[in-house]
Amino acid sequence: MTDDDRDHRERGKRGRGPALSRRSLIAGVAGAAGLGVGATAIARSADSAGASVHGGDVIEFYGEHQAGVTTPPTAHVNYIGLDLAADSERQAREALAGILRVWTEDAARLTRGAPALADSEPELARVPARLTVTVGLGPGSFTRTGLEGRRPRWLHPLPAYPIDRLDERRWPQTDLLLQICSDDPITVAHATRVLTSNVAGRIRLRWVQRGFRNARGSQDEKVTMRNLMGQVDGTVNLGPGDFDTLVWDDGGEQPWFAGGTSMVLRRIAMDLDRWQELDPASQELTVGRRLSDGAPLSGGGEHDDPDFDKLVDGLPAIPASSHIARARHRTPAEQFLRRGYNYDDPPEPGPDGVLPISNSGLLFAAYQRDVDTQFAPVQARLAEHDALNEWTTPIGSGVYAILPGARRGQVLGQSLLA
Repeated sequence: MTDDDRDHRERGKRGRGPALSRRSLIAGVAGAAGLGVGATAIARSADSAGASVHGGDVIEFYGEHQAGVTTPPTAHVNYIGLDLAADSERQAREALAGILRVWTEDAARLTRGAPALADSEPELARVPARLTVTVGLGPGSFTRTGLEGRRPRWLHPLPAYPIDRLDERRWPQTDLLLQICSDDPITVAHATRVLTSNVAGRIRLRWVQRGFRNARGSQDEKVTMRNLMGQVDGTVNLGPGDFDTLVWDDGGEQPWFAGGTSMVLRRIAMDLDRWQELDPASQELTVGRRLSDGAPLSGGGEHDDPDFDKLVDGLPAIPASSHIARARHRTPAEQFLRRGYNYDDPPEPGPDGVLPISNSGLLFAAYQRDVDTQFAPVQARLAEHDALNEWTTPIGSGVYAILPGARRGQVLGQSLLA
């Protein structure tokens, strides 16, 4: 038994203001963000007696890919940013190896509804409710450990976009990322505490970002989530047929990374106080979709392709500056898997000390094989001109390498550290 293992076991509704004209939006220059779900087999936890209808649902931890990327989004998520607490390259590498060993063992147990080793609240582990634990590495995990030669080429901070107002003090890029998802918020909270406390001496916790979607069972799971602006958020997305070519890495650049993917996490604040001053027609023109059902303004149903050439009264039905017009991919490569969660945190005083009515927004996660060729061109186009930018502001940003999955008997990151 190693010292790491021994230590691990011993740790015991709105106001309506003036409308925006179609012509004013068309004066600017525009697919809508979507959240995709992949098909994943769900089993039942053997020790979930007394759980709710869905509380015993289990998503397998081990496999070629980590769960939590193409698996169906759950109702709750915690994104946790951490830095390595080490002074030397050797210490940082040893710390990383120990962290990944502990997280692999604990996550494999928690996701099947079993308590982690030395779990001081084992009763809280009995209801996994589709719990997934996904581990990512930031650029610092490579530079600080002497593994720079194994860092994927795209693993670097995004360019500085003119729309960004990043709060580097509160939401910085971190060395490590934990993504913890479940339909039960108690399960998420428990897994967060266990996975961070069991490596407490090796990490510094920088932030926790909590997000939510519709409660499971509140509507058909095929219905697209709405963000806190009231808009459907997740119509256009990749499907299972795209995952091997656009999401999962093939190991061509870094052989150790085959089966992994990249993740961009953006914290996007929404000015709901000003957004609610717009009338519904102006909100629809800004996004390019109907509020009622998410259908494009060119007509049809939610999942019909928008017709960007259609005219209404001599003007485009979908303004060229609308969000969906600016976000639509221009080449087959400009596509990525979207997973969004709402956040709604307690209000914080502004510069004048006055509390705003809301402190809300979207935790936008994008997964793709290559950030530079898939995500960055779309984000640059949105930053240049997107009608929605007047009410949305990115305040946090990070890029991570989501490790390949681990087979039974293996450890996450084993191919990297071998």
